[in-house]
Amino acid sequence: MNNEVKDNLSEKMQTPETGEQQELQQKYDELNDSYLRLFADFDNYRKRTLKEKADIIKSGGEKVLKDIIPLIDDFERAIVALHQSDDKEAILEGIDLIYNKFMNFLQQHGIKEIEAIGLPFDPEKFEAVGTIPAPEESQEGVVIDLVQKGYTLNDKVIRFPKVIVGA
Repeated sequence: MNNEVKDNLSEKMQTPETGEQQELQQKYDELNDSYLRLFADFDNYRKRTLKEKADIIKSGGEKVLKDIIPLIDDFERAIVALHQSDDKEAILEGIDLIYNKFMNFLQQHGIKEIEAIGLPFDPEKFEAVGTIPAPEESQEGVVIDLVQKGYTLNDKVIRFPKVIVGA
């Protein structure tokens, strides 16, 4: 009888634990399923955003290029006029108009010219390509001449100005 009591007792003890284990297992399965779904959703989101970024990069220049096409048309008309006309003043005026239109185009797209002449030389802002004796003492270490213009795109330098500095 002692064995019977033991078996009965152990059976009763296992039943509640099994029920509790089943509850815990069910809760674990639900949480694991929830985790897997969340992970899959995040992975899909990550892949979608990477694809969208790639598409933006791929077609990002499209707007700029569409805006350049009218400038190309203007240059083509200017070239035809150069070959057909003897009126130098009219040709120069046309080229000036195209240049101004192109500079406006650059400004509309966030490109600005970096001012250099007369400013103190700063190696983080300018690229020195040479030095010349300063005509005045006050011009030592100052940008005297500009060899090549520099530009910023939305306040980020995309080309440093090449300058000549007074020594």
